Amino acid sequence: MKKYFVIGNPIEHSLSPKLHNFWIKKKKINAKYFKKKLTLDKIENFINEIKKEEISGANVTVPFKKSVIPFLDKLSFEAEKTQSVNTITFDQNKLVGHNTDIFGFKQAIQKLNFKIEGKKVFILGAGGVVPSIIFALNKMDASIINLTNRTREKAEELKKQFGKINVLNWGEIPDFDLIINATSLGLKNELINIDLSKVGQNKLFYDVIYNPNETNFLKQAKNLGNLAENGKLMFIYQALAAFELWHGTKPDITEETFNLLNL
Repeated sequence: MKKYFVIGNPIEHSLSPKLHNFWIKKKKINAKYFKKKLTLDKIENFINEIKKEEISGANVTVPFKKSVIPFLDKLSFEAEKTQSVNTITFDQNKLVGHNTDIFGFKQAIQKLNFKIEGKKVFILGAGGVVPSIIFALNKMDASIINLTNRTREKAEELKKQFGKINVLNWGEIPDFDLIINATSLGLKNELINIDLSKVGQNKLFYDVIYNPNETNFLKQAKNLGNLAENGKLMFIYQALAAFELWHGTKPDITEETFNLLNL
């Protein structure tokens, strides 16, 4: 039986095992998917288990999307450009890092019928999935990307990496059509200490967090008369792309899939 994992810290919130094991069963594949909480010093040992073929592949979540890169043999084009890996395969004796977050985000936004082209985007946070979101937004022709982070240096690093980004001080609020919470603040439902009460209505508030279903950020969006969407669609589509890389077959996304994740 093949074994797959998602690694991260924290990892308790992850619904990846639930989704992947559901698809594995549907496709009658002899495999099992687990979650594993790791610390930075244990990453190399874990990667070596894939090399020894004790593990067949892995998903990578916060805070290890960049940390795994030195232990891999090769990166896909998207992973190279973003310096962010969320899926690891073992092909022809080579460990390959992939980025399926870009595909996941693009698909999610398209499914919402929200047109990014020419839109002003404001991103809160600079870690984890943010390089993938910036890459996707550029591909989708966003007009302006403003970025703020509690640690400004991290935001400045992304500006160096991608160029066309305005870095703002934490608490500054520009005009925007779409605001994305990519901080980890929603995981434990903490409040984001930015005053968004005067941003107006009919904006899209997007939270990359999918568990809990509705973060305080999204509750605030609805109270202000704005559209609110969590990260479950992005999560499902990045998982679909990873599943296809590992198993060579594309799972179906049906009503049953959404019910499984309480969408």
